[in-house]
Amino acid sequence: MTGKERREQLVRISRTLFAEKGFDGTSIEEIAAKAKVSKPVVYEHFGGKEGVYAVVVDREMQRLLSLVAGALNAGHPRVRLERAALALLQYVEESSEGFRILVRDSHAASGTGTFASLISDIASQVEDVLADQFAERGYTPTLAPMYAQMLVGMVALTGQWWLDARRPDREEVAAHLVNLAWNGLTGLEPRPGLTAASVRARAGLPPPGEPAPRAGEKELKELEKAREKELKDLEKAREKELRELEKAREKELKELERQRAREQREHEKLAKEQEKQRAREQREQERLAREQERARQRDERLREQAGPREAANVPGDQQG
Repeated sequence: MTGKERREQLVRISRTLFAEKGFDGTSIEEIAAKAKVSKPVVYEHFGGKEGVYAVVVDREMQRLLSLVAGALNAGHPRVRLERAALALLQYVEESSEGFRILVRDSHAASGTGTFASLISDIASQVEDVLADQFAERGYTPTLAPMYAQMLVGMVALTGQWWLDARRPDREEVAAHLVNLAWNGLTGLEPRPGLTAASVRARAGLPPPGEPAPRAGEKELKELEKAREKELKDLEKAREKELRELEKAREKELKELERQRAREQREHEKLAKEQEKQRAREQREQERLAREQERARQRDERLREQAGPREAANVPGDQQG
């Protein structure tokens, strides 16, 4: 076995052990024993466990970054998102050991940082795509880095979950990821699917405009046209839905305003009625007071008139 072949053998064995046991759980003795060599051979090639770990992590990061970067070269933004999600899930499916190594915190001695740094590297590539779309749609491009972190984090965490779940298949997982990221919770498609461009890439065919095998090309073009039409129809439907929601909101606001106006009028009417009622009660009280005063004055006059008459009717001897 040549030196290069021995080095590759040690990297493969170390990769398997690091994925299974992690950095701290793996020893140089185990690596040497699996490779059926002595420990000095491992030290000769890598200088120690940290060296071989750094090589393993760096290779995995470069492979994943390369897959994602290639996916982001697609045309339509939705196709880019689909291809990027498929690239990550493909890596998870085909390089499970590598992904298990990456999702663990990388050892400080490796010099490769952590999984979070890998996510940041991918997000920086997605950021450029989002910035262009934000500018085109009138949004603030300065928010693109934040949205890139959100988007990549969602895909990466789904990949961690799918690493063990493996159901449904990666195309369906990617379709649902894009469904949520592209449409949002309020516009989810009931039965999401991949665009024709992603189906084309999945079949191993180059993007449109590059030479491709003739077999099935017509069908793929028709699928792509149908999918593009579907995307346009979905966007139109979404815009229509937003307009209808806006109209409904305006109608609701107008109805609330009318309701408030009716309530205000009712309140003012009730206040006027109450004021009239108080005025009527006040007048009634004043009328009763006047009648009582007149009755009192009448009684007083009657008493005054009755006094002389009683004096005139007294007998003479009683007067003497």
